[in-house]
Parts: sequence; C-alpha cells; structure tokens
Amino acid sequence: MKIWTHARHAALGVCLALVAGLGRADEVQVAVAANFAAPFQKIAAGFEATTGHKAVAIVGATGKFYTQIKAGAPFEILLAADAETPRKLLDEGLAVRGQTFTYATGKLVLWSAQPGVVDIRGEVLRKGRFQHLAIANPKLAPYGAAAVETLKALGLFDSLSRSTRIVQGESIGQAHQFVSTGNAELGFVALSQVAPPDRPAVGSMWVVPARLYTPIRQDAALLGRGADKAAAQALMSYLRGAAAKSVIQSYGYGL
Repeated sequence: MKIWTHARHAALGVCLALVAGLGRADEVQVAVAANFAAPFQKIAAGFEATTGHKAVAIVGATGKFYTQIKAGAPFEILLAADAETPRKLLDEGLAVRGQTFTYATGKLVLWSAQPGVVDIRGEVLRKGRFQHLAIANPKLAPYGAAAVETLKALGLFDSLSRSTRIVQGESIGQAHQFVSTGNAELGFVALSQVAPPDRPAVGSMWVVPARLYTPIRQDAALLGRGADKAAAQALMSYLRGAAAKSVIQSYGYGL
C-alpha cells in the first residue's frame, strides 16, 4: 500500500512539473519575410515541440514590416529578407544590439509554373516569348531588388520596362502567386518557394547566377518589444541551432 501511494505521489509530482512548464510557455510574434514562410513553418513546429513556446508568424514584405515596426506594430522578432532593414532598426533604437545575425542567404530563380517555358540558361528573357514577367516590388522586397539587378546586368531592364511586361507584386509571395495562377507566364522568385524538400519541384526554372545580383543576406533581429521576453530570446537561440539550420539548408538557402 505504501509503495502504491509513493508511486501515485511521484506521478502527481511529474504532472505538476509538466503543468508548471506549460505555465511558463509563451508566444512570440514574428514578422517573417515572405520567401521564408515555408521553412519557418517547420522551424516553428520544432521550436514549439522543443521549448513549449509558440512562434506566431506574420508573413509579408520586409519593407512593409519596417514601416509597421516604426509605427509600433507588436512584433518581437523580425526575420528580414535583407541585412539593411535590421541595421536601420538598430540605428533607430528599435532592435537590440548584439541580437542580430544572418540566418540564411537567399537564392533567386526565374520560374514558370509550366514545364519547358524557362530554359536552364534563362534565354527566355532575351527571346521575349512571354507577355508578363512577375517581380516583387524592389522598393519593399530584396528579392525584387535582386530581380531588377539581374535584368540590368543582362541589359534587359529598360526594354522590358518600356514594354510594360513587368508586373510587380507587393512581396515575393505575391510575385509567386502571379506566376502560379497563370497571371504571369514567368517571374523572379525565391528558390525556397519552388523547390521545397518535401515535394517535387513544379514547372521550369533557371537558378540565377549569384554574380548577377548583390548577395541576399537575410538577417534576424530581436526587436525592442522582445528584449525581455523569454520566448523571443529562446527563438533567437533556436534559429542558431542545428535543427533550424538543417531546415534552412533543406530549402536551398546558404548559411
């Protein structure tokens, strides 16, 4: 009888410890660049399973996030599509010094949802056999800026601009949507959007040579609202860890 009672008390102690752990769990609000939406979903699941904390993602364009953060949006971490935006937030006192780092290096691709449209050298751009080319807004989205750089390096930007064949999405997510729905025959998007590790790539693509655009260094920043929050600090640490890095690499990013 005493043994049974002791076992019951031990089990009760374990339950109480679990409840206490759950009580300490919290949410962290994360502004996530659109190109990183899919990998972050997997990272957030692993983060919650490991720490008990929940990462709530708001997906959009980095430039728009900058404006929202300056206006007081309740984000605690920014996963930007560039390095410049976190740097500006640091300079303006809206991010925590010593709490920024590069979590991924992005890769730009020219993509069509249809097989055979985009060749492996991107010559389709010179041949001009398309009506619409989608890019993200270069003023808001670093991948859009990289697309413009690429077209200029190829000597094609001016002619395509004059022909009104370039269509802009607010973010790289919207540019991808234009192509996937057929509203544009092809477009510049992130490799992570069209070559996920868990399913075959769809359509046709050209991985743009890195020499044609400025490296897309994507930085994370702990924002002022997350400075004293355990869940935010835990996520920043988790992003530096092996589990998160494995997911990031699996989507084609460099580290």
